[in-house]
Amino acid sequence: MAQTTQTGRARAKARKNDVIQVRTSAETKAFLNQAATLRGQKLSEFVLDSARARAEETILDQRIFFLEPKAHEKFLAMLDAPPKPGKALRSLMRRKPAWAR
Repeated sequence: MAQTTQTGRARAKARKNDVIQVRTSAETKAFLNQAATLRGQKLSEFVLDSARARAEETILDQRIFFLEPKAHEKFLAMLDAPPKPGKALRSLMRRKPAWAR
C-alpha cells in the first residue's frame, strides 16, 4: 500500500506540460475561487481536483450489467416512461440552492 501511495505522489509531482484553458464568467470564477479558498487551495488546484474527481466518478459510474430478456424489456420500459414528478419533487426543484440564498 505504501508503494502505491508513493507511486501516486510521484505521478502527481510529474512534470506538468499540458494546458487546459477554460473561459467563464466573472461570477463563476469568483464562486470557484471562494470554494478554493475554503479548501485552502489555489483556484487552479481546486478546479483540477474537482474535474478529476468528477471524471473518476463518471468513469466508475459506467458499469456493465446483464439482464434476462424479460427483465431487460421491463428495464427499458421503465426508462422510456419514468414516473411523473410528485408535489415534493416539484417543490424541491423550485427552491433556490443553498449557495444562492
